[in-house]
Amino acid sequence: MSTPPAGTPGTALVTGPTAGIGRSFAEQLARRGHDLVLVARDAARLEEVAAVLRASYGVAVEVLPADLADREALRTVEDRLRDPARPVALLVNNAGFGLKHRFLDNDADAETAMLDVLVTAVLRLSHAALGPMAERGSGGVINVSSVAAFLPRGTYSAAKAWVNSFSEWAAQEYRDRGVTVMALCPGFTRTEFHARMDVAQGSAPDFLWLDADDLVAQALADFDRGRVYSIPGAQYKVITAAARMVPNRVLQRFQSLGRK
Repeated sequence: MSTPPAGTPGTALVTGPTAGIGRSFAEQLARRGHDLVLVARDAARLEEVAAVLRASYGVAVEVLPADLADREALRTVEDRLRDPARPVALLVNNAGFGLKHRFLDNDADAETAMLDVLVTAVLRLSHAALGPMAERGSGGVINVSSVAAFLPRGTYSAAKAWVNSFSEWAAQEYRDRGVTVMALCPGFTRTEFHARMDVAQGSAPDFLWLDADDLVAQALADFDRGRVYSIPGAQYKVITAAARMVPNRVLQRFQSLGRK
């Protein structure tokens, strides 16, 4: 099995890297010297991002087009993570999926596709990555969750609550084997995420909106410190702390808060 030269940060695989939080992860990791594997559905956009990163930071960038809701496509990413000849030092499970309407107003297939991306893909990619990392005694996984995980907001919140629970368990399970696992829980962030759901930025007060570059910088700093959770923004630290103490029936009144 090949390993990166001493002093190099190794390869990072990032899902959903063509815009927003994922794009910022790709840029900031490239700036740190990581070679990259970029995974998303849109091959053309992947190639555009890869070209910019190669030119700007001089790193190797591999593109891997895949729809993570498709099990066969997902397996290609799993196989890449398991490849002993090309080890991955850091996995960033960032791919997003959101539905605008309430549960019964969405098609059940759409709800299932969301869970495939937010839960099944995170589980399977983490499983593929953690085995080689634990065997090597080094590596890391950042799972992009959401402040919604702390709030009772239907299947999106339920999916993100799973991500939090899984990440917290994995962080403790694999820490002694040299692997760091962290859940990143952003709130409203200025990205394409809400636009794709036709949700205007005016849907939340200005003070709740975060900058993607700032929150990723904070997330990487928290990851470097070995933290289990990263919750960028003082406002969201307050919200999540309160959510742990307030009954769900009260939290349900605040339906507009917490989507990534």
